[in-house]
Amino acid sequence: MTFLENIYEAGVIGEGGAGFPTHIKYAASPRYLLINAAECEPLLHTDKYQMEIFYKEMLEAIQEAKNFLKAERAVLATKKKYQDLIALFEQEIRDKSYDIELFSMDNFYPAGDEQITIYEAFQKAVPAGGIPLQVDIVVSNIATMKSIYDAQKGLPVTEKYITVTGEVKEPKIIKVPIGITIAKCIEAVGGSTLDNYMVLTGGPMMGRFLTQEEAEIAVVRKTSGGIILIPKDHALVERGNKSLLAIKNETRAACIQCNFCTQYCPRYLIGHPLHPHKIMRAFGVNDVYDEKFAEAALCCECGICELFACPMNISPRIVNSFLKKELRKNGIKVEFQTGPALPERENRYVPIDRLLSRLDIRKYYDRGKPSYMEVTTDKVTIPLGQHIGKPATACVAVGDFVTKGQVIGEIEMKDMGARVHASITGRVTHVDHAVTIESERREEA
Repeated sequence: MTFLENIYEAGVIGEGGAGFPTHIKYAASPRYLLINAAECEPLLHTDKYQMEIFYKEMLEAIQEAKNFLKAERAVLATKKKYQDLIALFEQEIRDKSYDIELFSMDNFYPAGDEQITIYEAFQKAVPAGGIPLQVDIVVSNIATMKSIYDAQKGLPVTEKYITVTGEVKEPKIIKVPIGITIAKCIEAVGGSTLDNYMVLTGGPMMGRFLTQEEAEIAVVRKTSGGIILIPKDHALVERGNKSLLAIKNETRAACIQCNFCTQYCPRYLIGHPLHPHKIMRAFGVNDVYDEKFAEAALCCECGICELFACPMNISPRIVNSFLKKELRKNGIKVEFQTGPALPERENRYVPIDRLLSRLDIRKYYDRGKPSYMEVTTDKVTIPLGQHIGKPATACVAVGDFVTKGQVIGEIEMKDMGARVHASITGRVTHVDHAVTIESERREEA
């Protein structure tokens, strides 16, 4: 099979964001290949750990991808603070004569955001509302490159590395089967230091909150990267759980139009016509969400506006997220003009050190790099849709015996979607939007 067919067969998707099917992304013909190795969210160590262990495999996959795409340049963008890791990359590139460039960024947020990383590495702004291919760039997360390497060896995506930290007895980086519950992951690291807590899946800036009860059902997906436990009365929880009506009332009463949210917005700073302070003013006095809110579609939901910039403790990110859904529901789509990046952009980097203090999560960071462990389970529930696009179609039925790595969800190669594979060996016990497998081993004849 070809390089691209192997990626499709293995069910590889982008592991750093929304989960774009990689065989679809790599069907393009870009001039440049950018590998994003600058883990964006504070507290997450997953990508860096994998780079330390699998840097040789990742670099081999990057070179193969560059060759397949016939790209002029392959650029691996990471953070300057990863000096030991950069030295490993440089040595391996020299030893293997790879045609791969390294680019290092300062330790700021949101370094690692796709479009910000593109601007840093290439001084190009993706058009507002557009995609990287419009500036001749294909972007892959560094963890995706390990999955691409495995795919060329015939190994499908069945496992995931996760950072588990916060109010846990021992922070860990764990390797788990896809489909394991979040609660099992927490249990594996010794449980929480608290009786009552909330769970952030993802990072502290862009993650999604789960209750302890929801964590019993929610599962690890191909795009998962972090599990962070925080107290129920933490400011992040209070902010994230505000009702839209409460936010509207606060906006009407408290927004002073200081425009700090706009001045710190990463998209605004690279020339996109996104003005969160204007959106908030309109949101406070309007209940019809029409073209006047179209700019909200440009929001990357990084959270700087509400978690770092706003002095009044209101929530532009949550509002923009709501408005994006309303715009899609109402069929409103506007073309935007992209202007030049602002010259003051580099003076508005958000330092990670300050961000940790602002979010009141420094104590978790100061515990240091988590140790590593592998976690097993006797039951997984594997979603058939873990990616942008069309969910896979189950190709197994209740009662079927499956082995780890076997295809359980199929999709045609031309479709926007990804195949899904069993992450443990066992018996299929339930099939709907997900496939549940319970561990069982057959005796050898």
